[in-house]
Amino acid sequence: MNIGCFTVAMFQVNTYLVRDPETGACAIIDTGESDELPRRLLALDPVPDVQAILLTHAHIDHAGGLVELQKAFDVPTWLPALERPLFDTLPQQGNWFGMPAMNRPCGRIDHEIHDGDEIEVGNLKLRFLSTPGHTPGQGCYYDDHDIVVGDLLFAGSVGRTDFPMCDPAAMTKSLRRVMELPGHMRVHSGHGPTTTLATELANNPFLGFIRQNRGLA
Repeated sequence: MNIGCFTVAMFQVNTYLVRDPETGACAIIDTGESDELPRRLLALDPVPDVQAILLTHAHIDHAGGLVELQKAFDVPTWLPALERPLFDTLPQQGNWFGMPAMNRPCGRIDHEIHDGDEIEVGNLKLRFLSTPGHTPGQGCYYDDHDIVVGDLLFAGSVGRTDFPMCDPAAMTKSLRRVMELPGHMRVHSGHGPTTTLATELANNPFLGFIRQNRGLA
């Protein structure tokens, strides 16, 4: 698949346009918290053939722009099933961080996605891996070569677990799980540069427990 990255809005979140090179069909993964993403997508020539909106999780910076995105692209939207409790707090999330102006409406969810489900975008098949911890239902979308991980894993770091509804123990299990995938896979994170699973296994200071368990430390 072809992946375009749009880093948007105040939180500088990475949103992704995933495109099937055979049919041109596209999916958008995550939204930012403003109308910047739809404005940038509509300015492209040609405008992408968006057929789905996929959310990795429901923090403001990843799902707060859903209403504005759906105004531009009225297509089915998918939310991890375990993420619904957090998604429903979008109108209050700004309050959590002392930024009530960041409270956002929820937007429309058409489908809930569960661990192991697949979504077809043109001829692409995107698999869903449930990786809770940073949030109750944080999840990843992937094929054989690329994985979009939301705020699970970053180049040199991992997602925070000190926000409301975080679960550090679940985060540890999720990191173990994602690192069982092939090392060549490119990691497209919610913030920061692209990396690979192999690079993070070798160098990420927060994955030392995995290296130790595998006898790599």
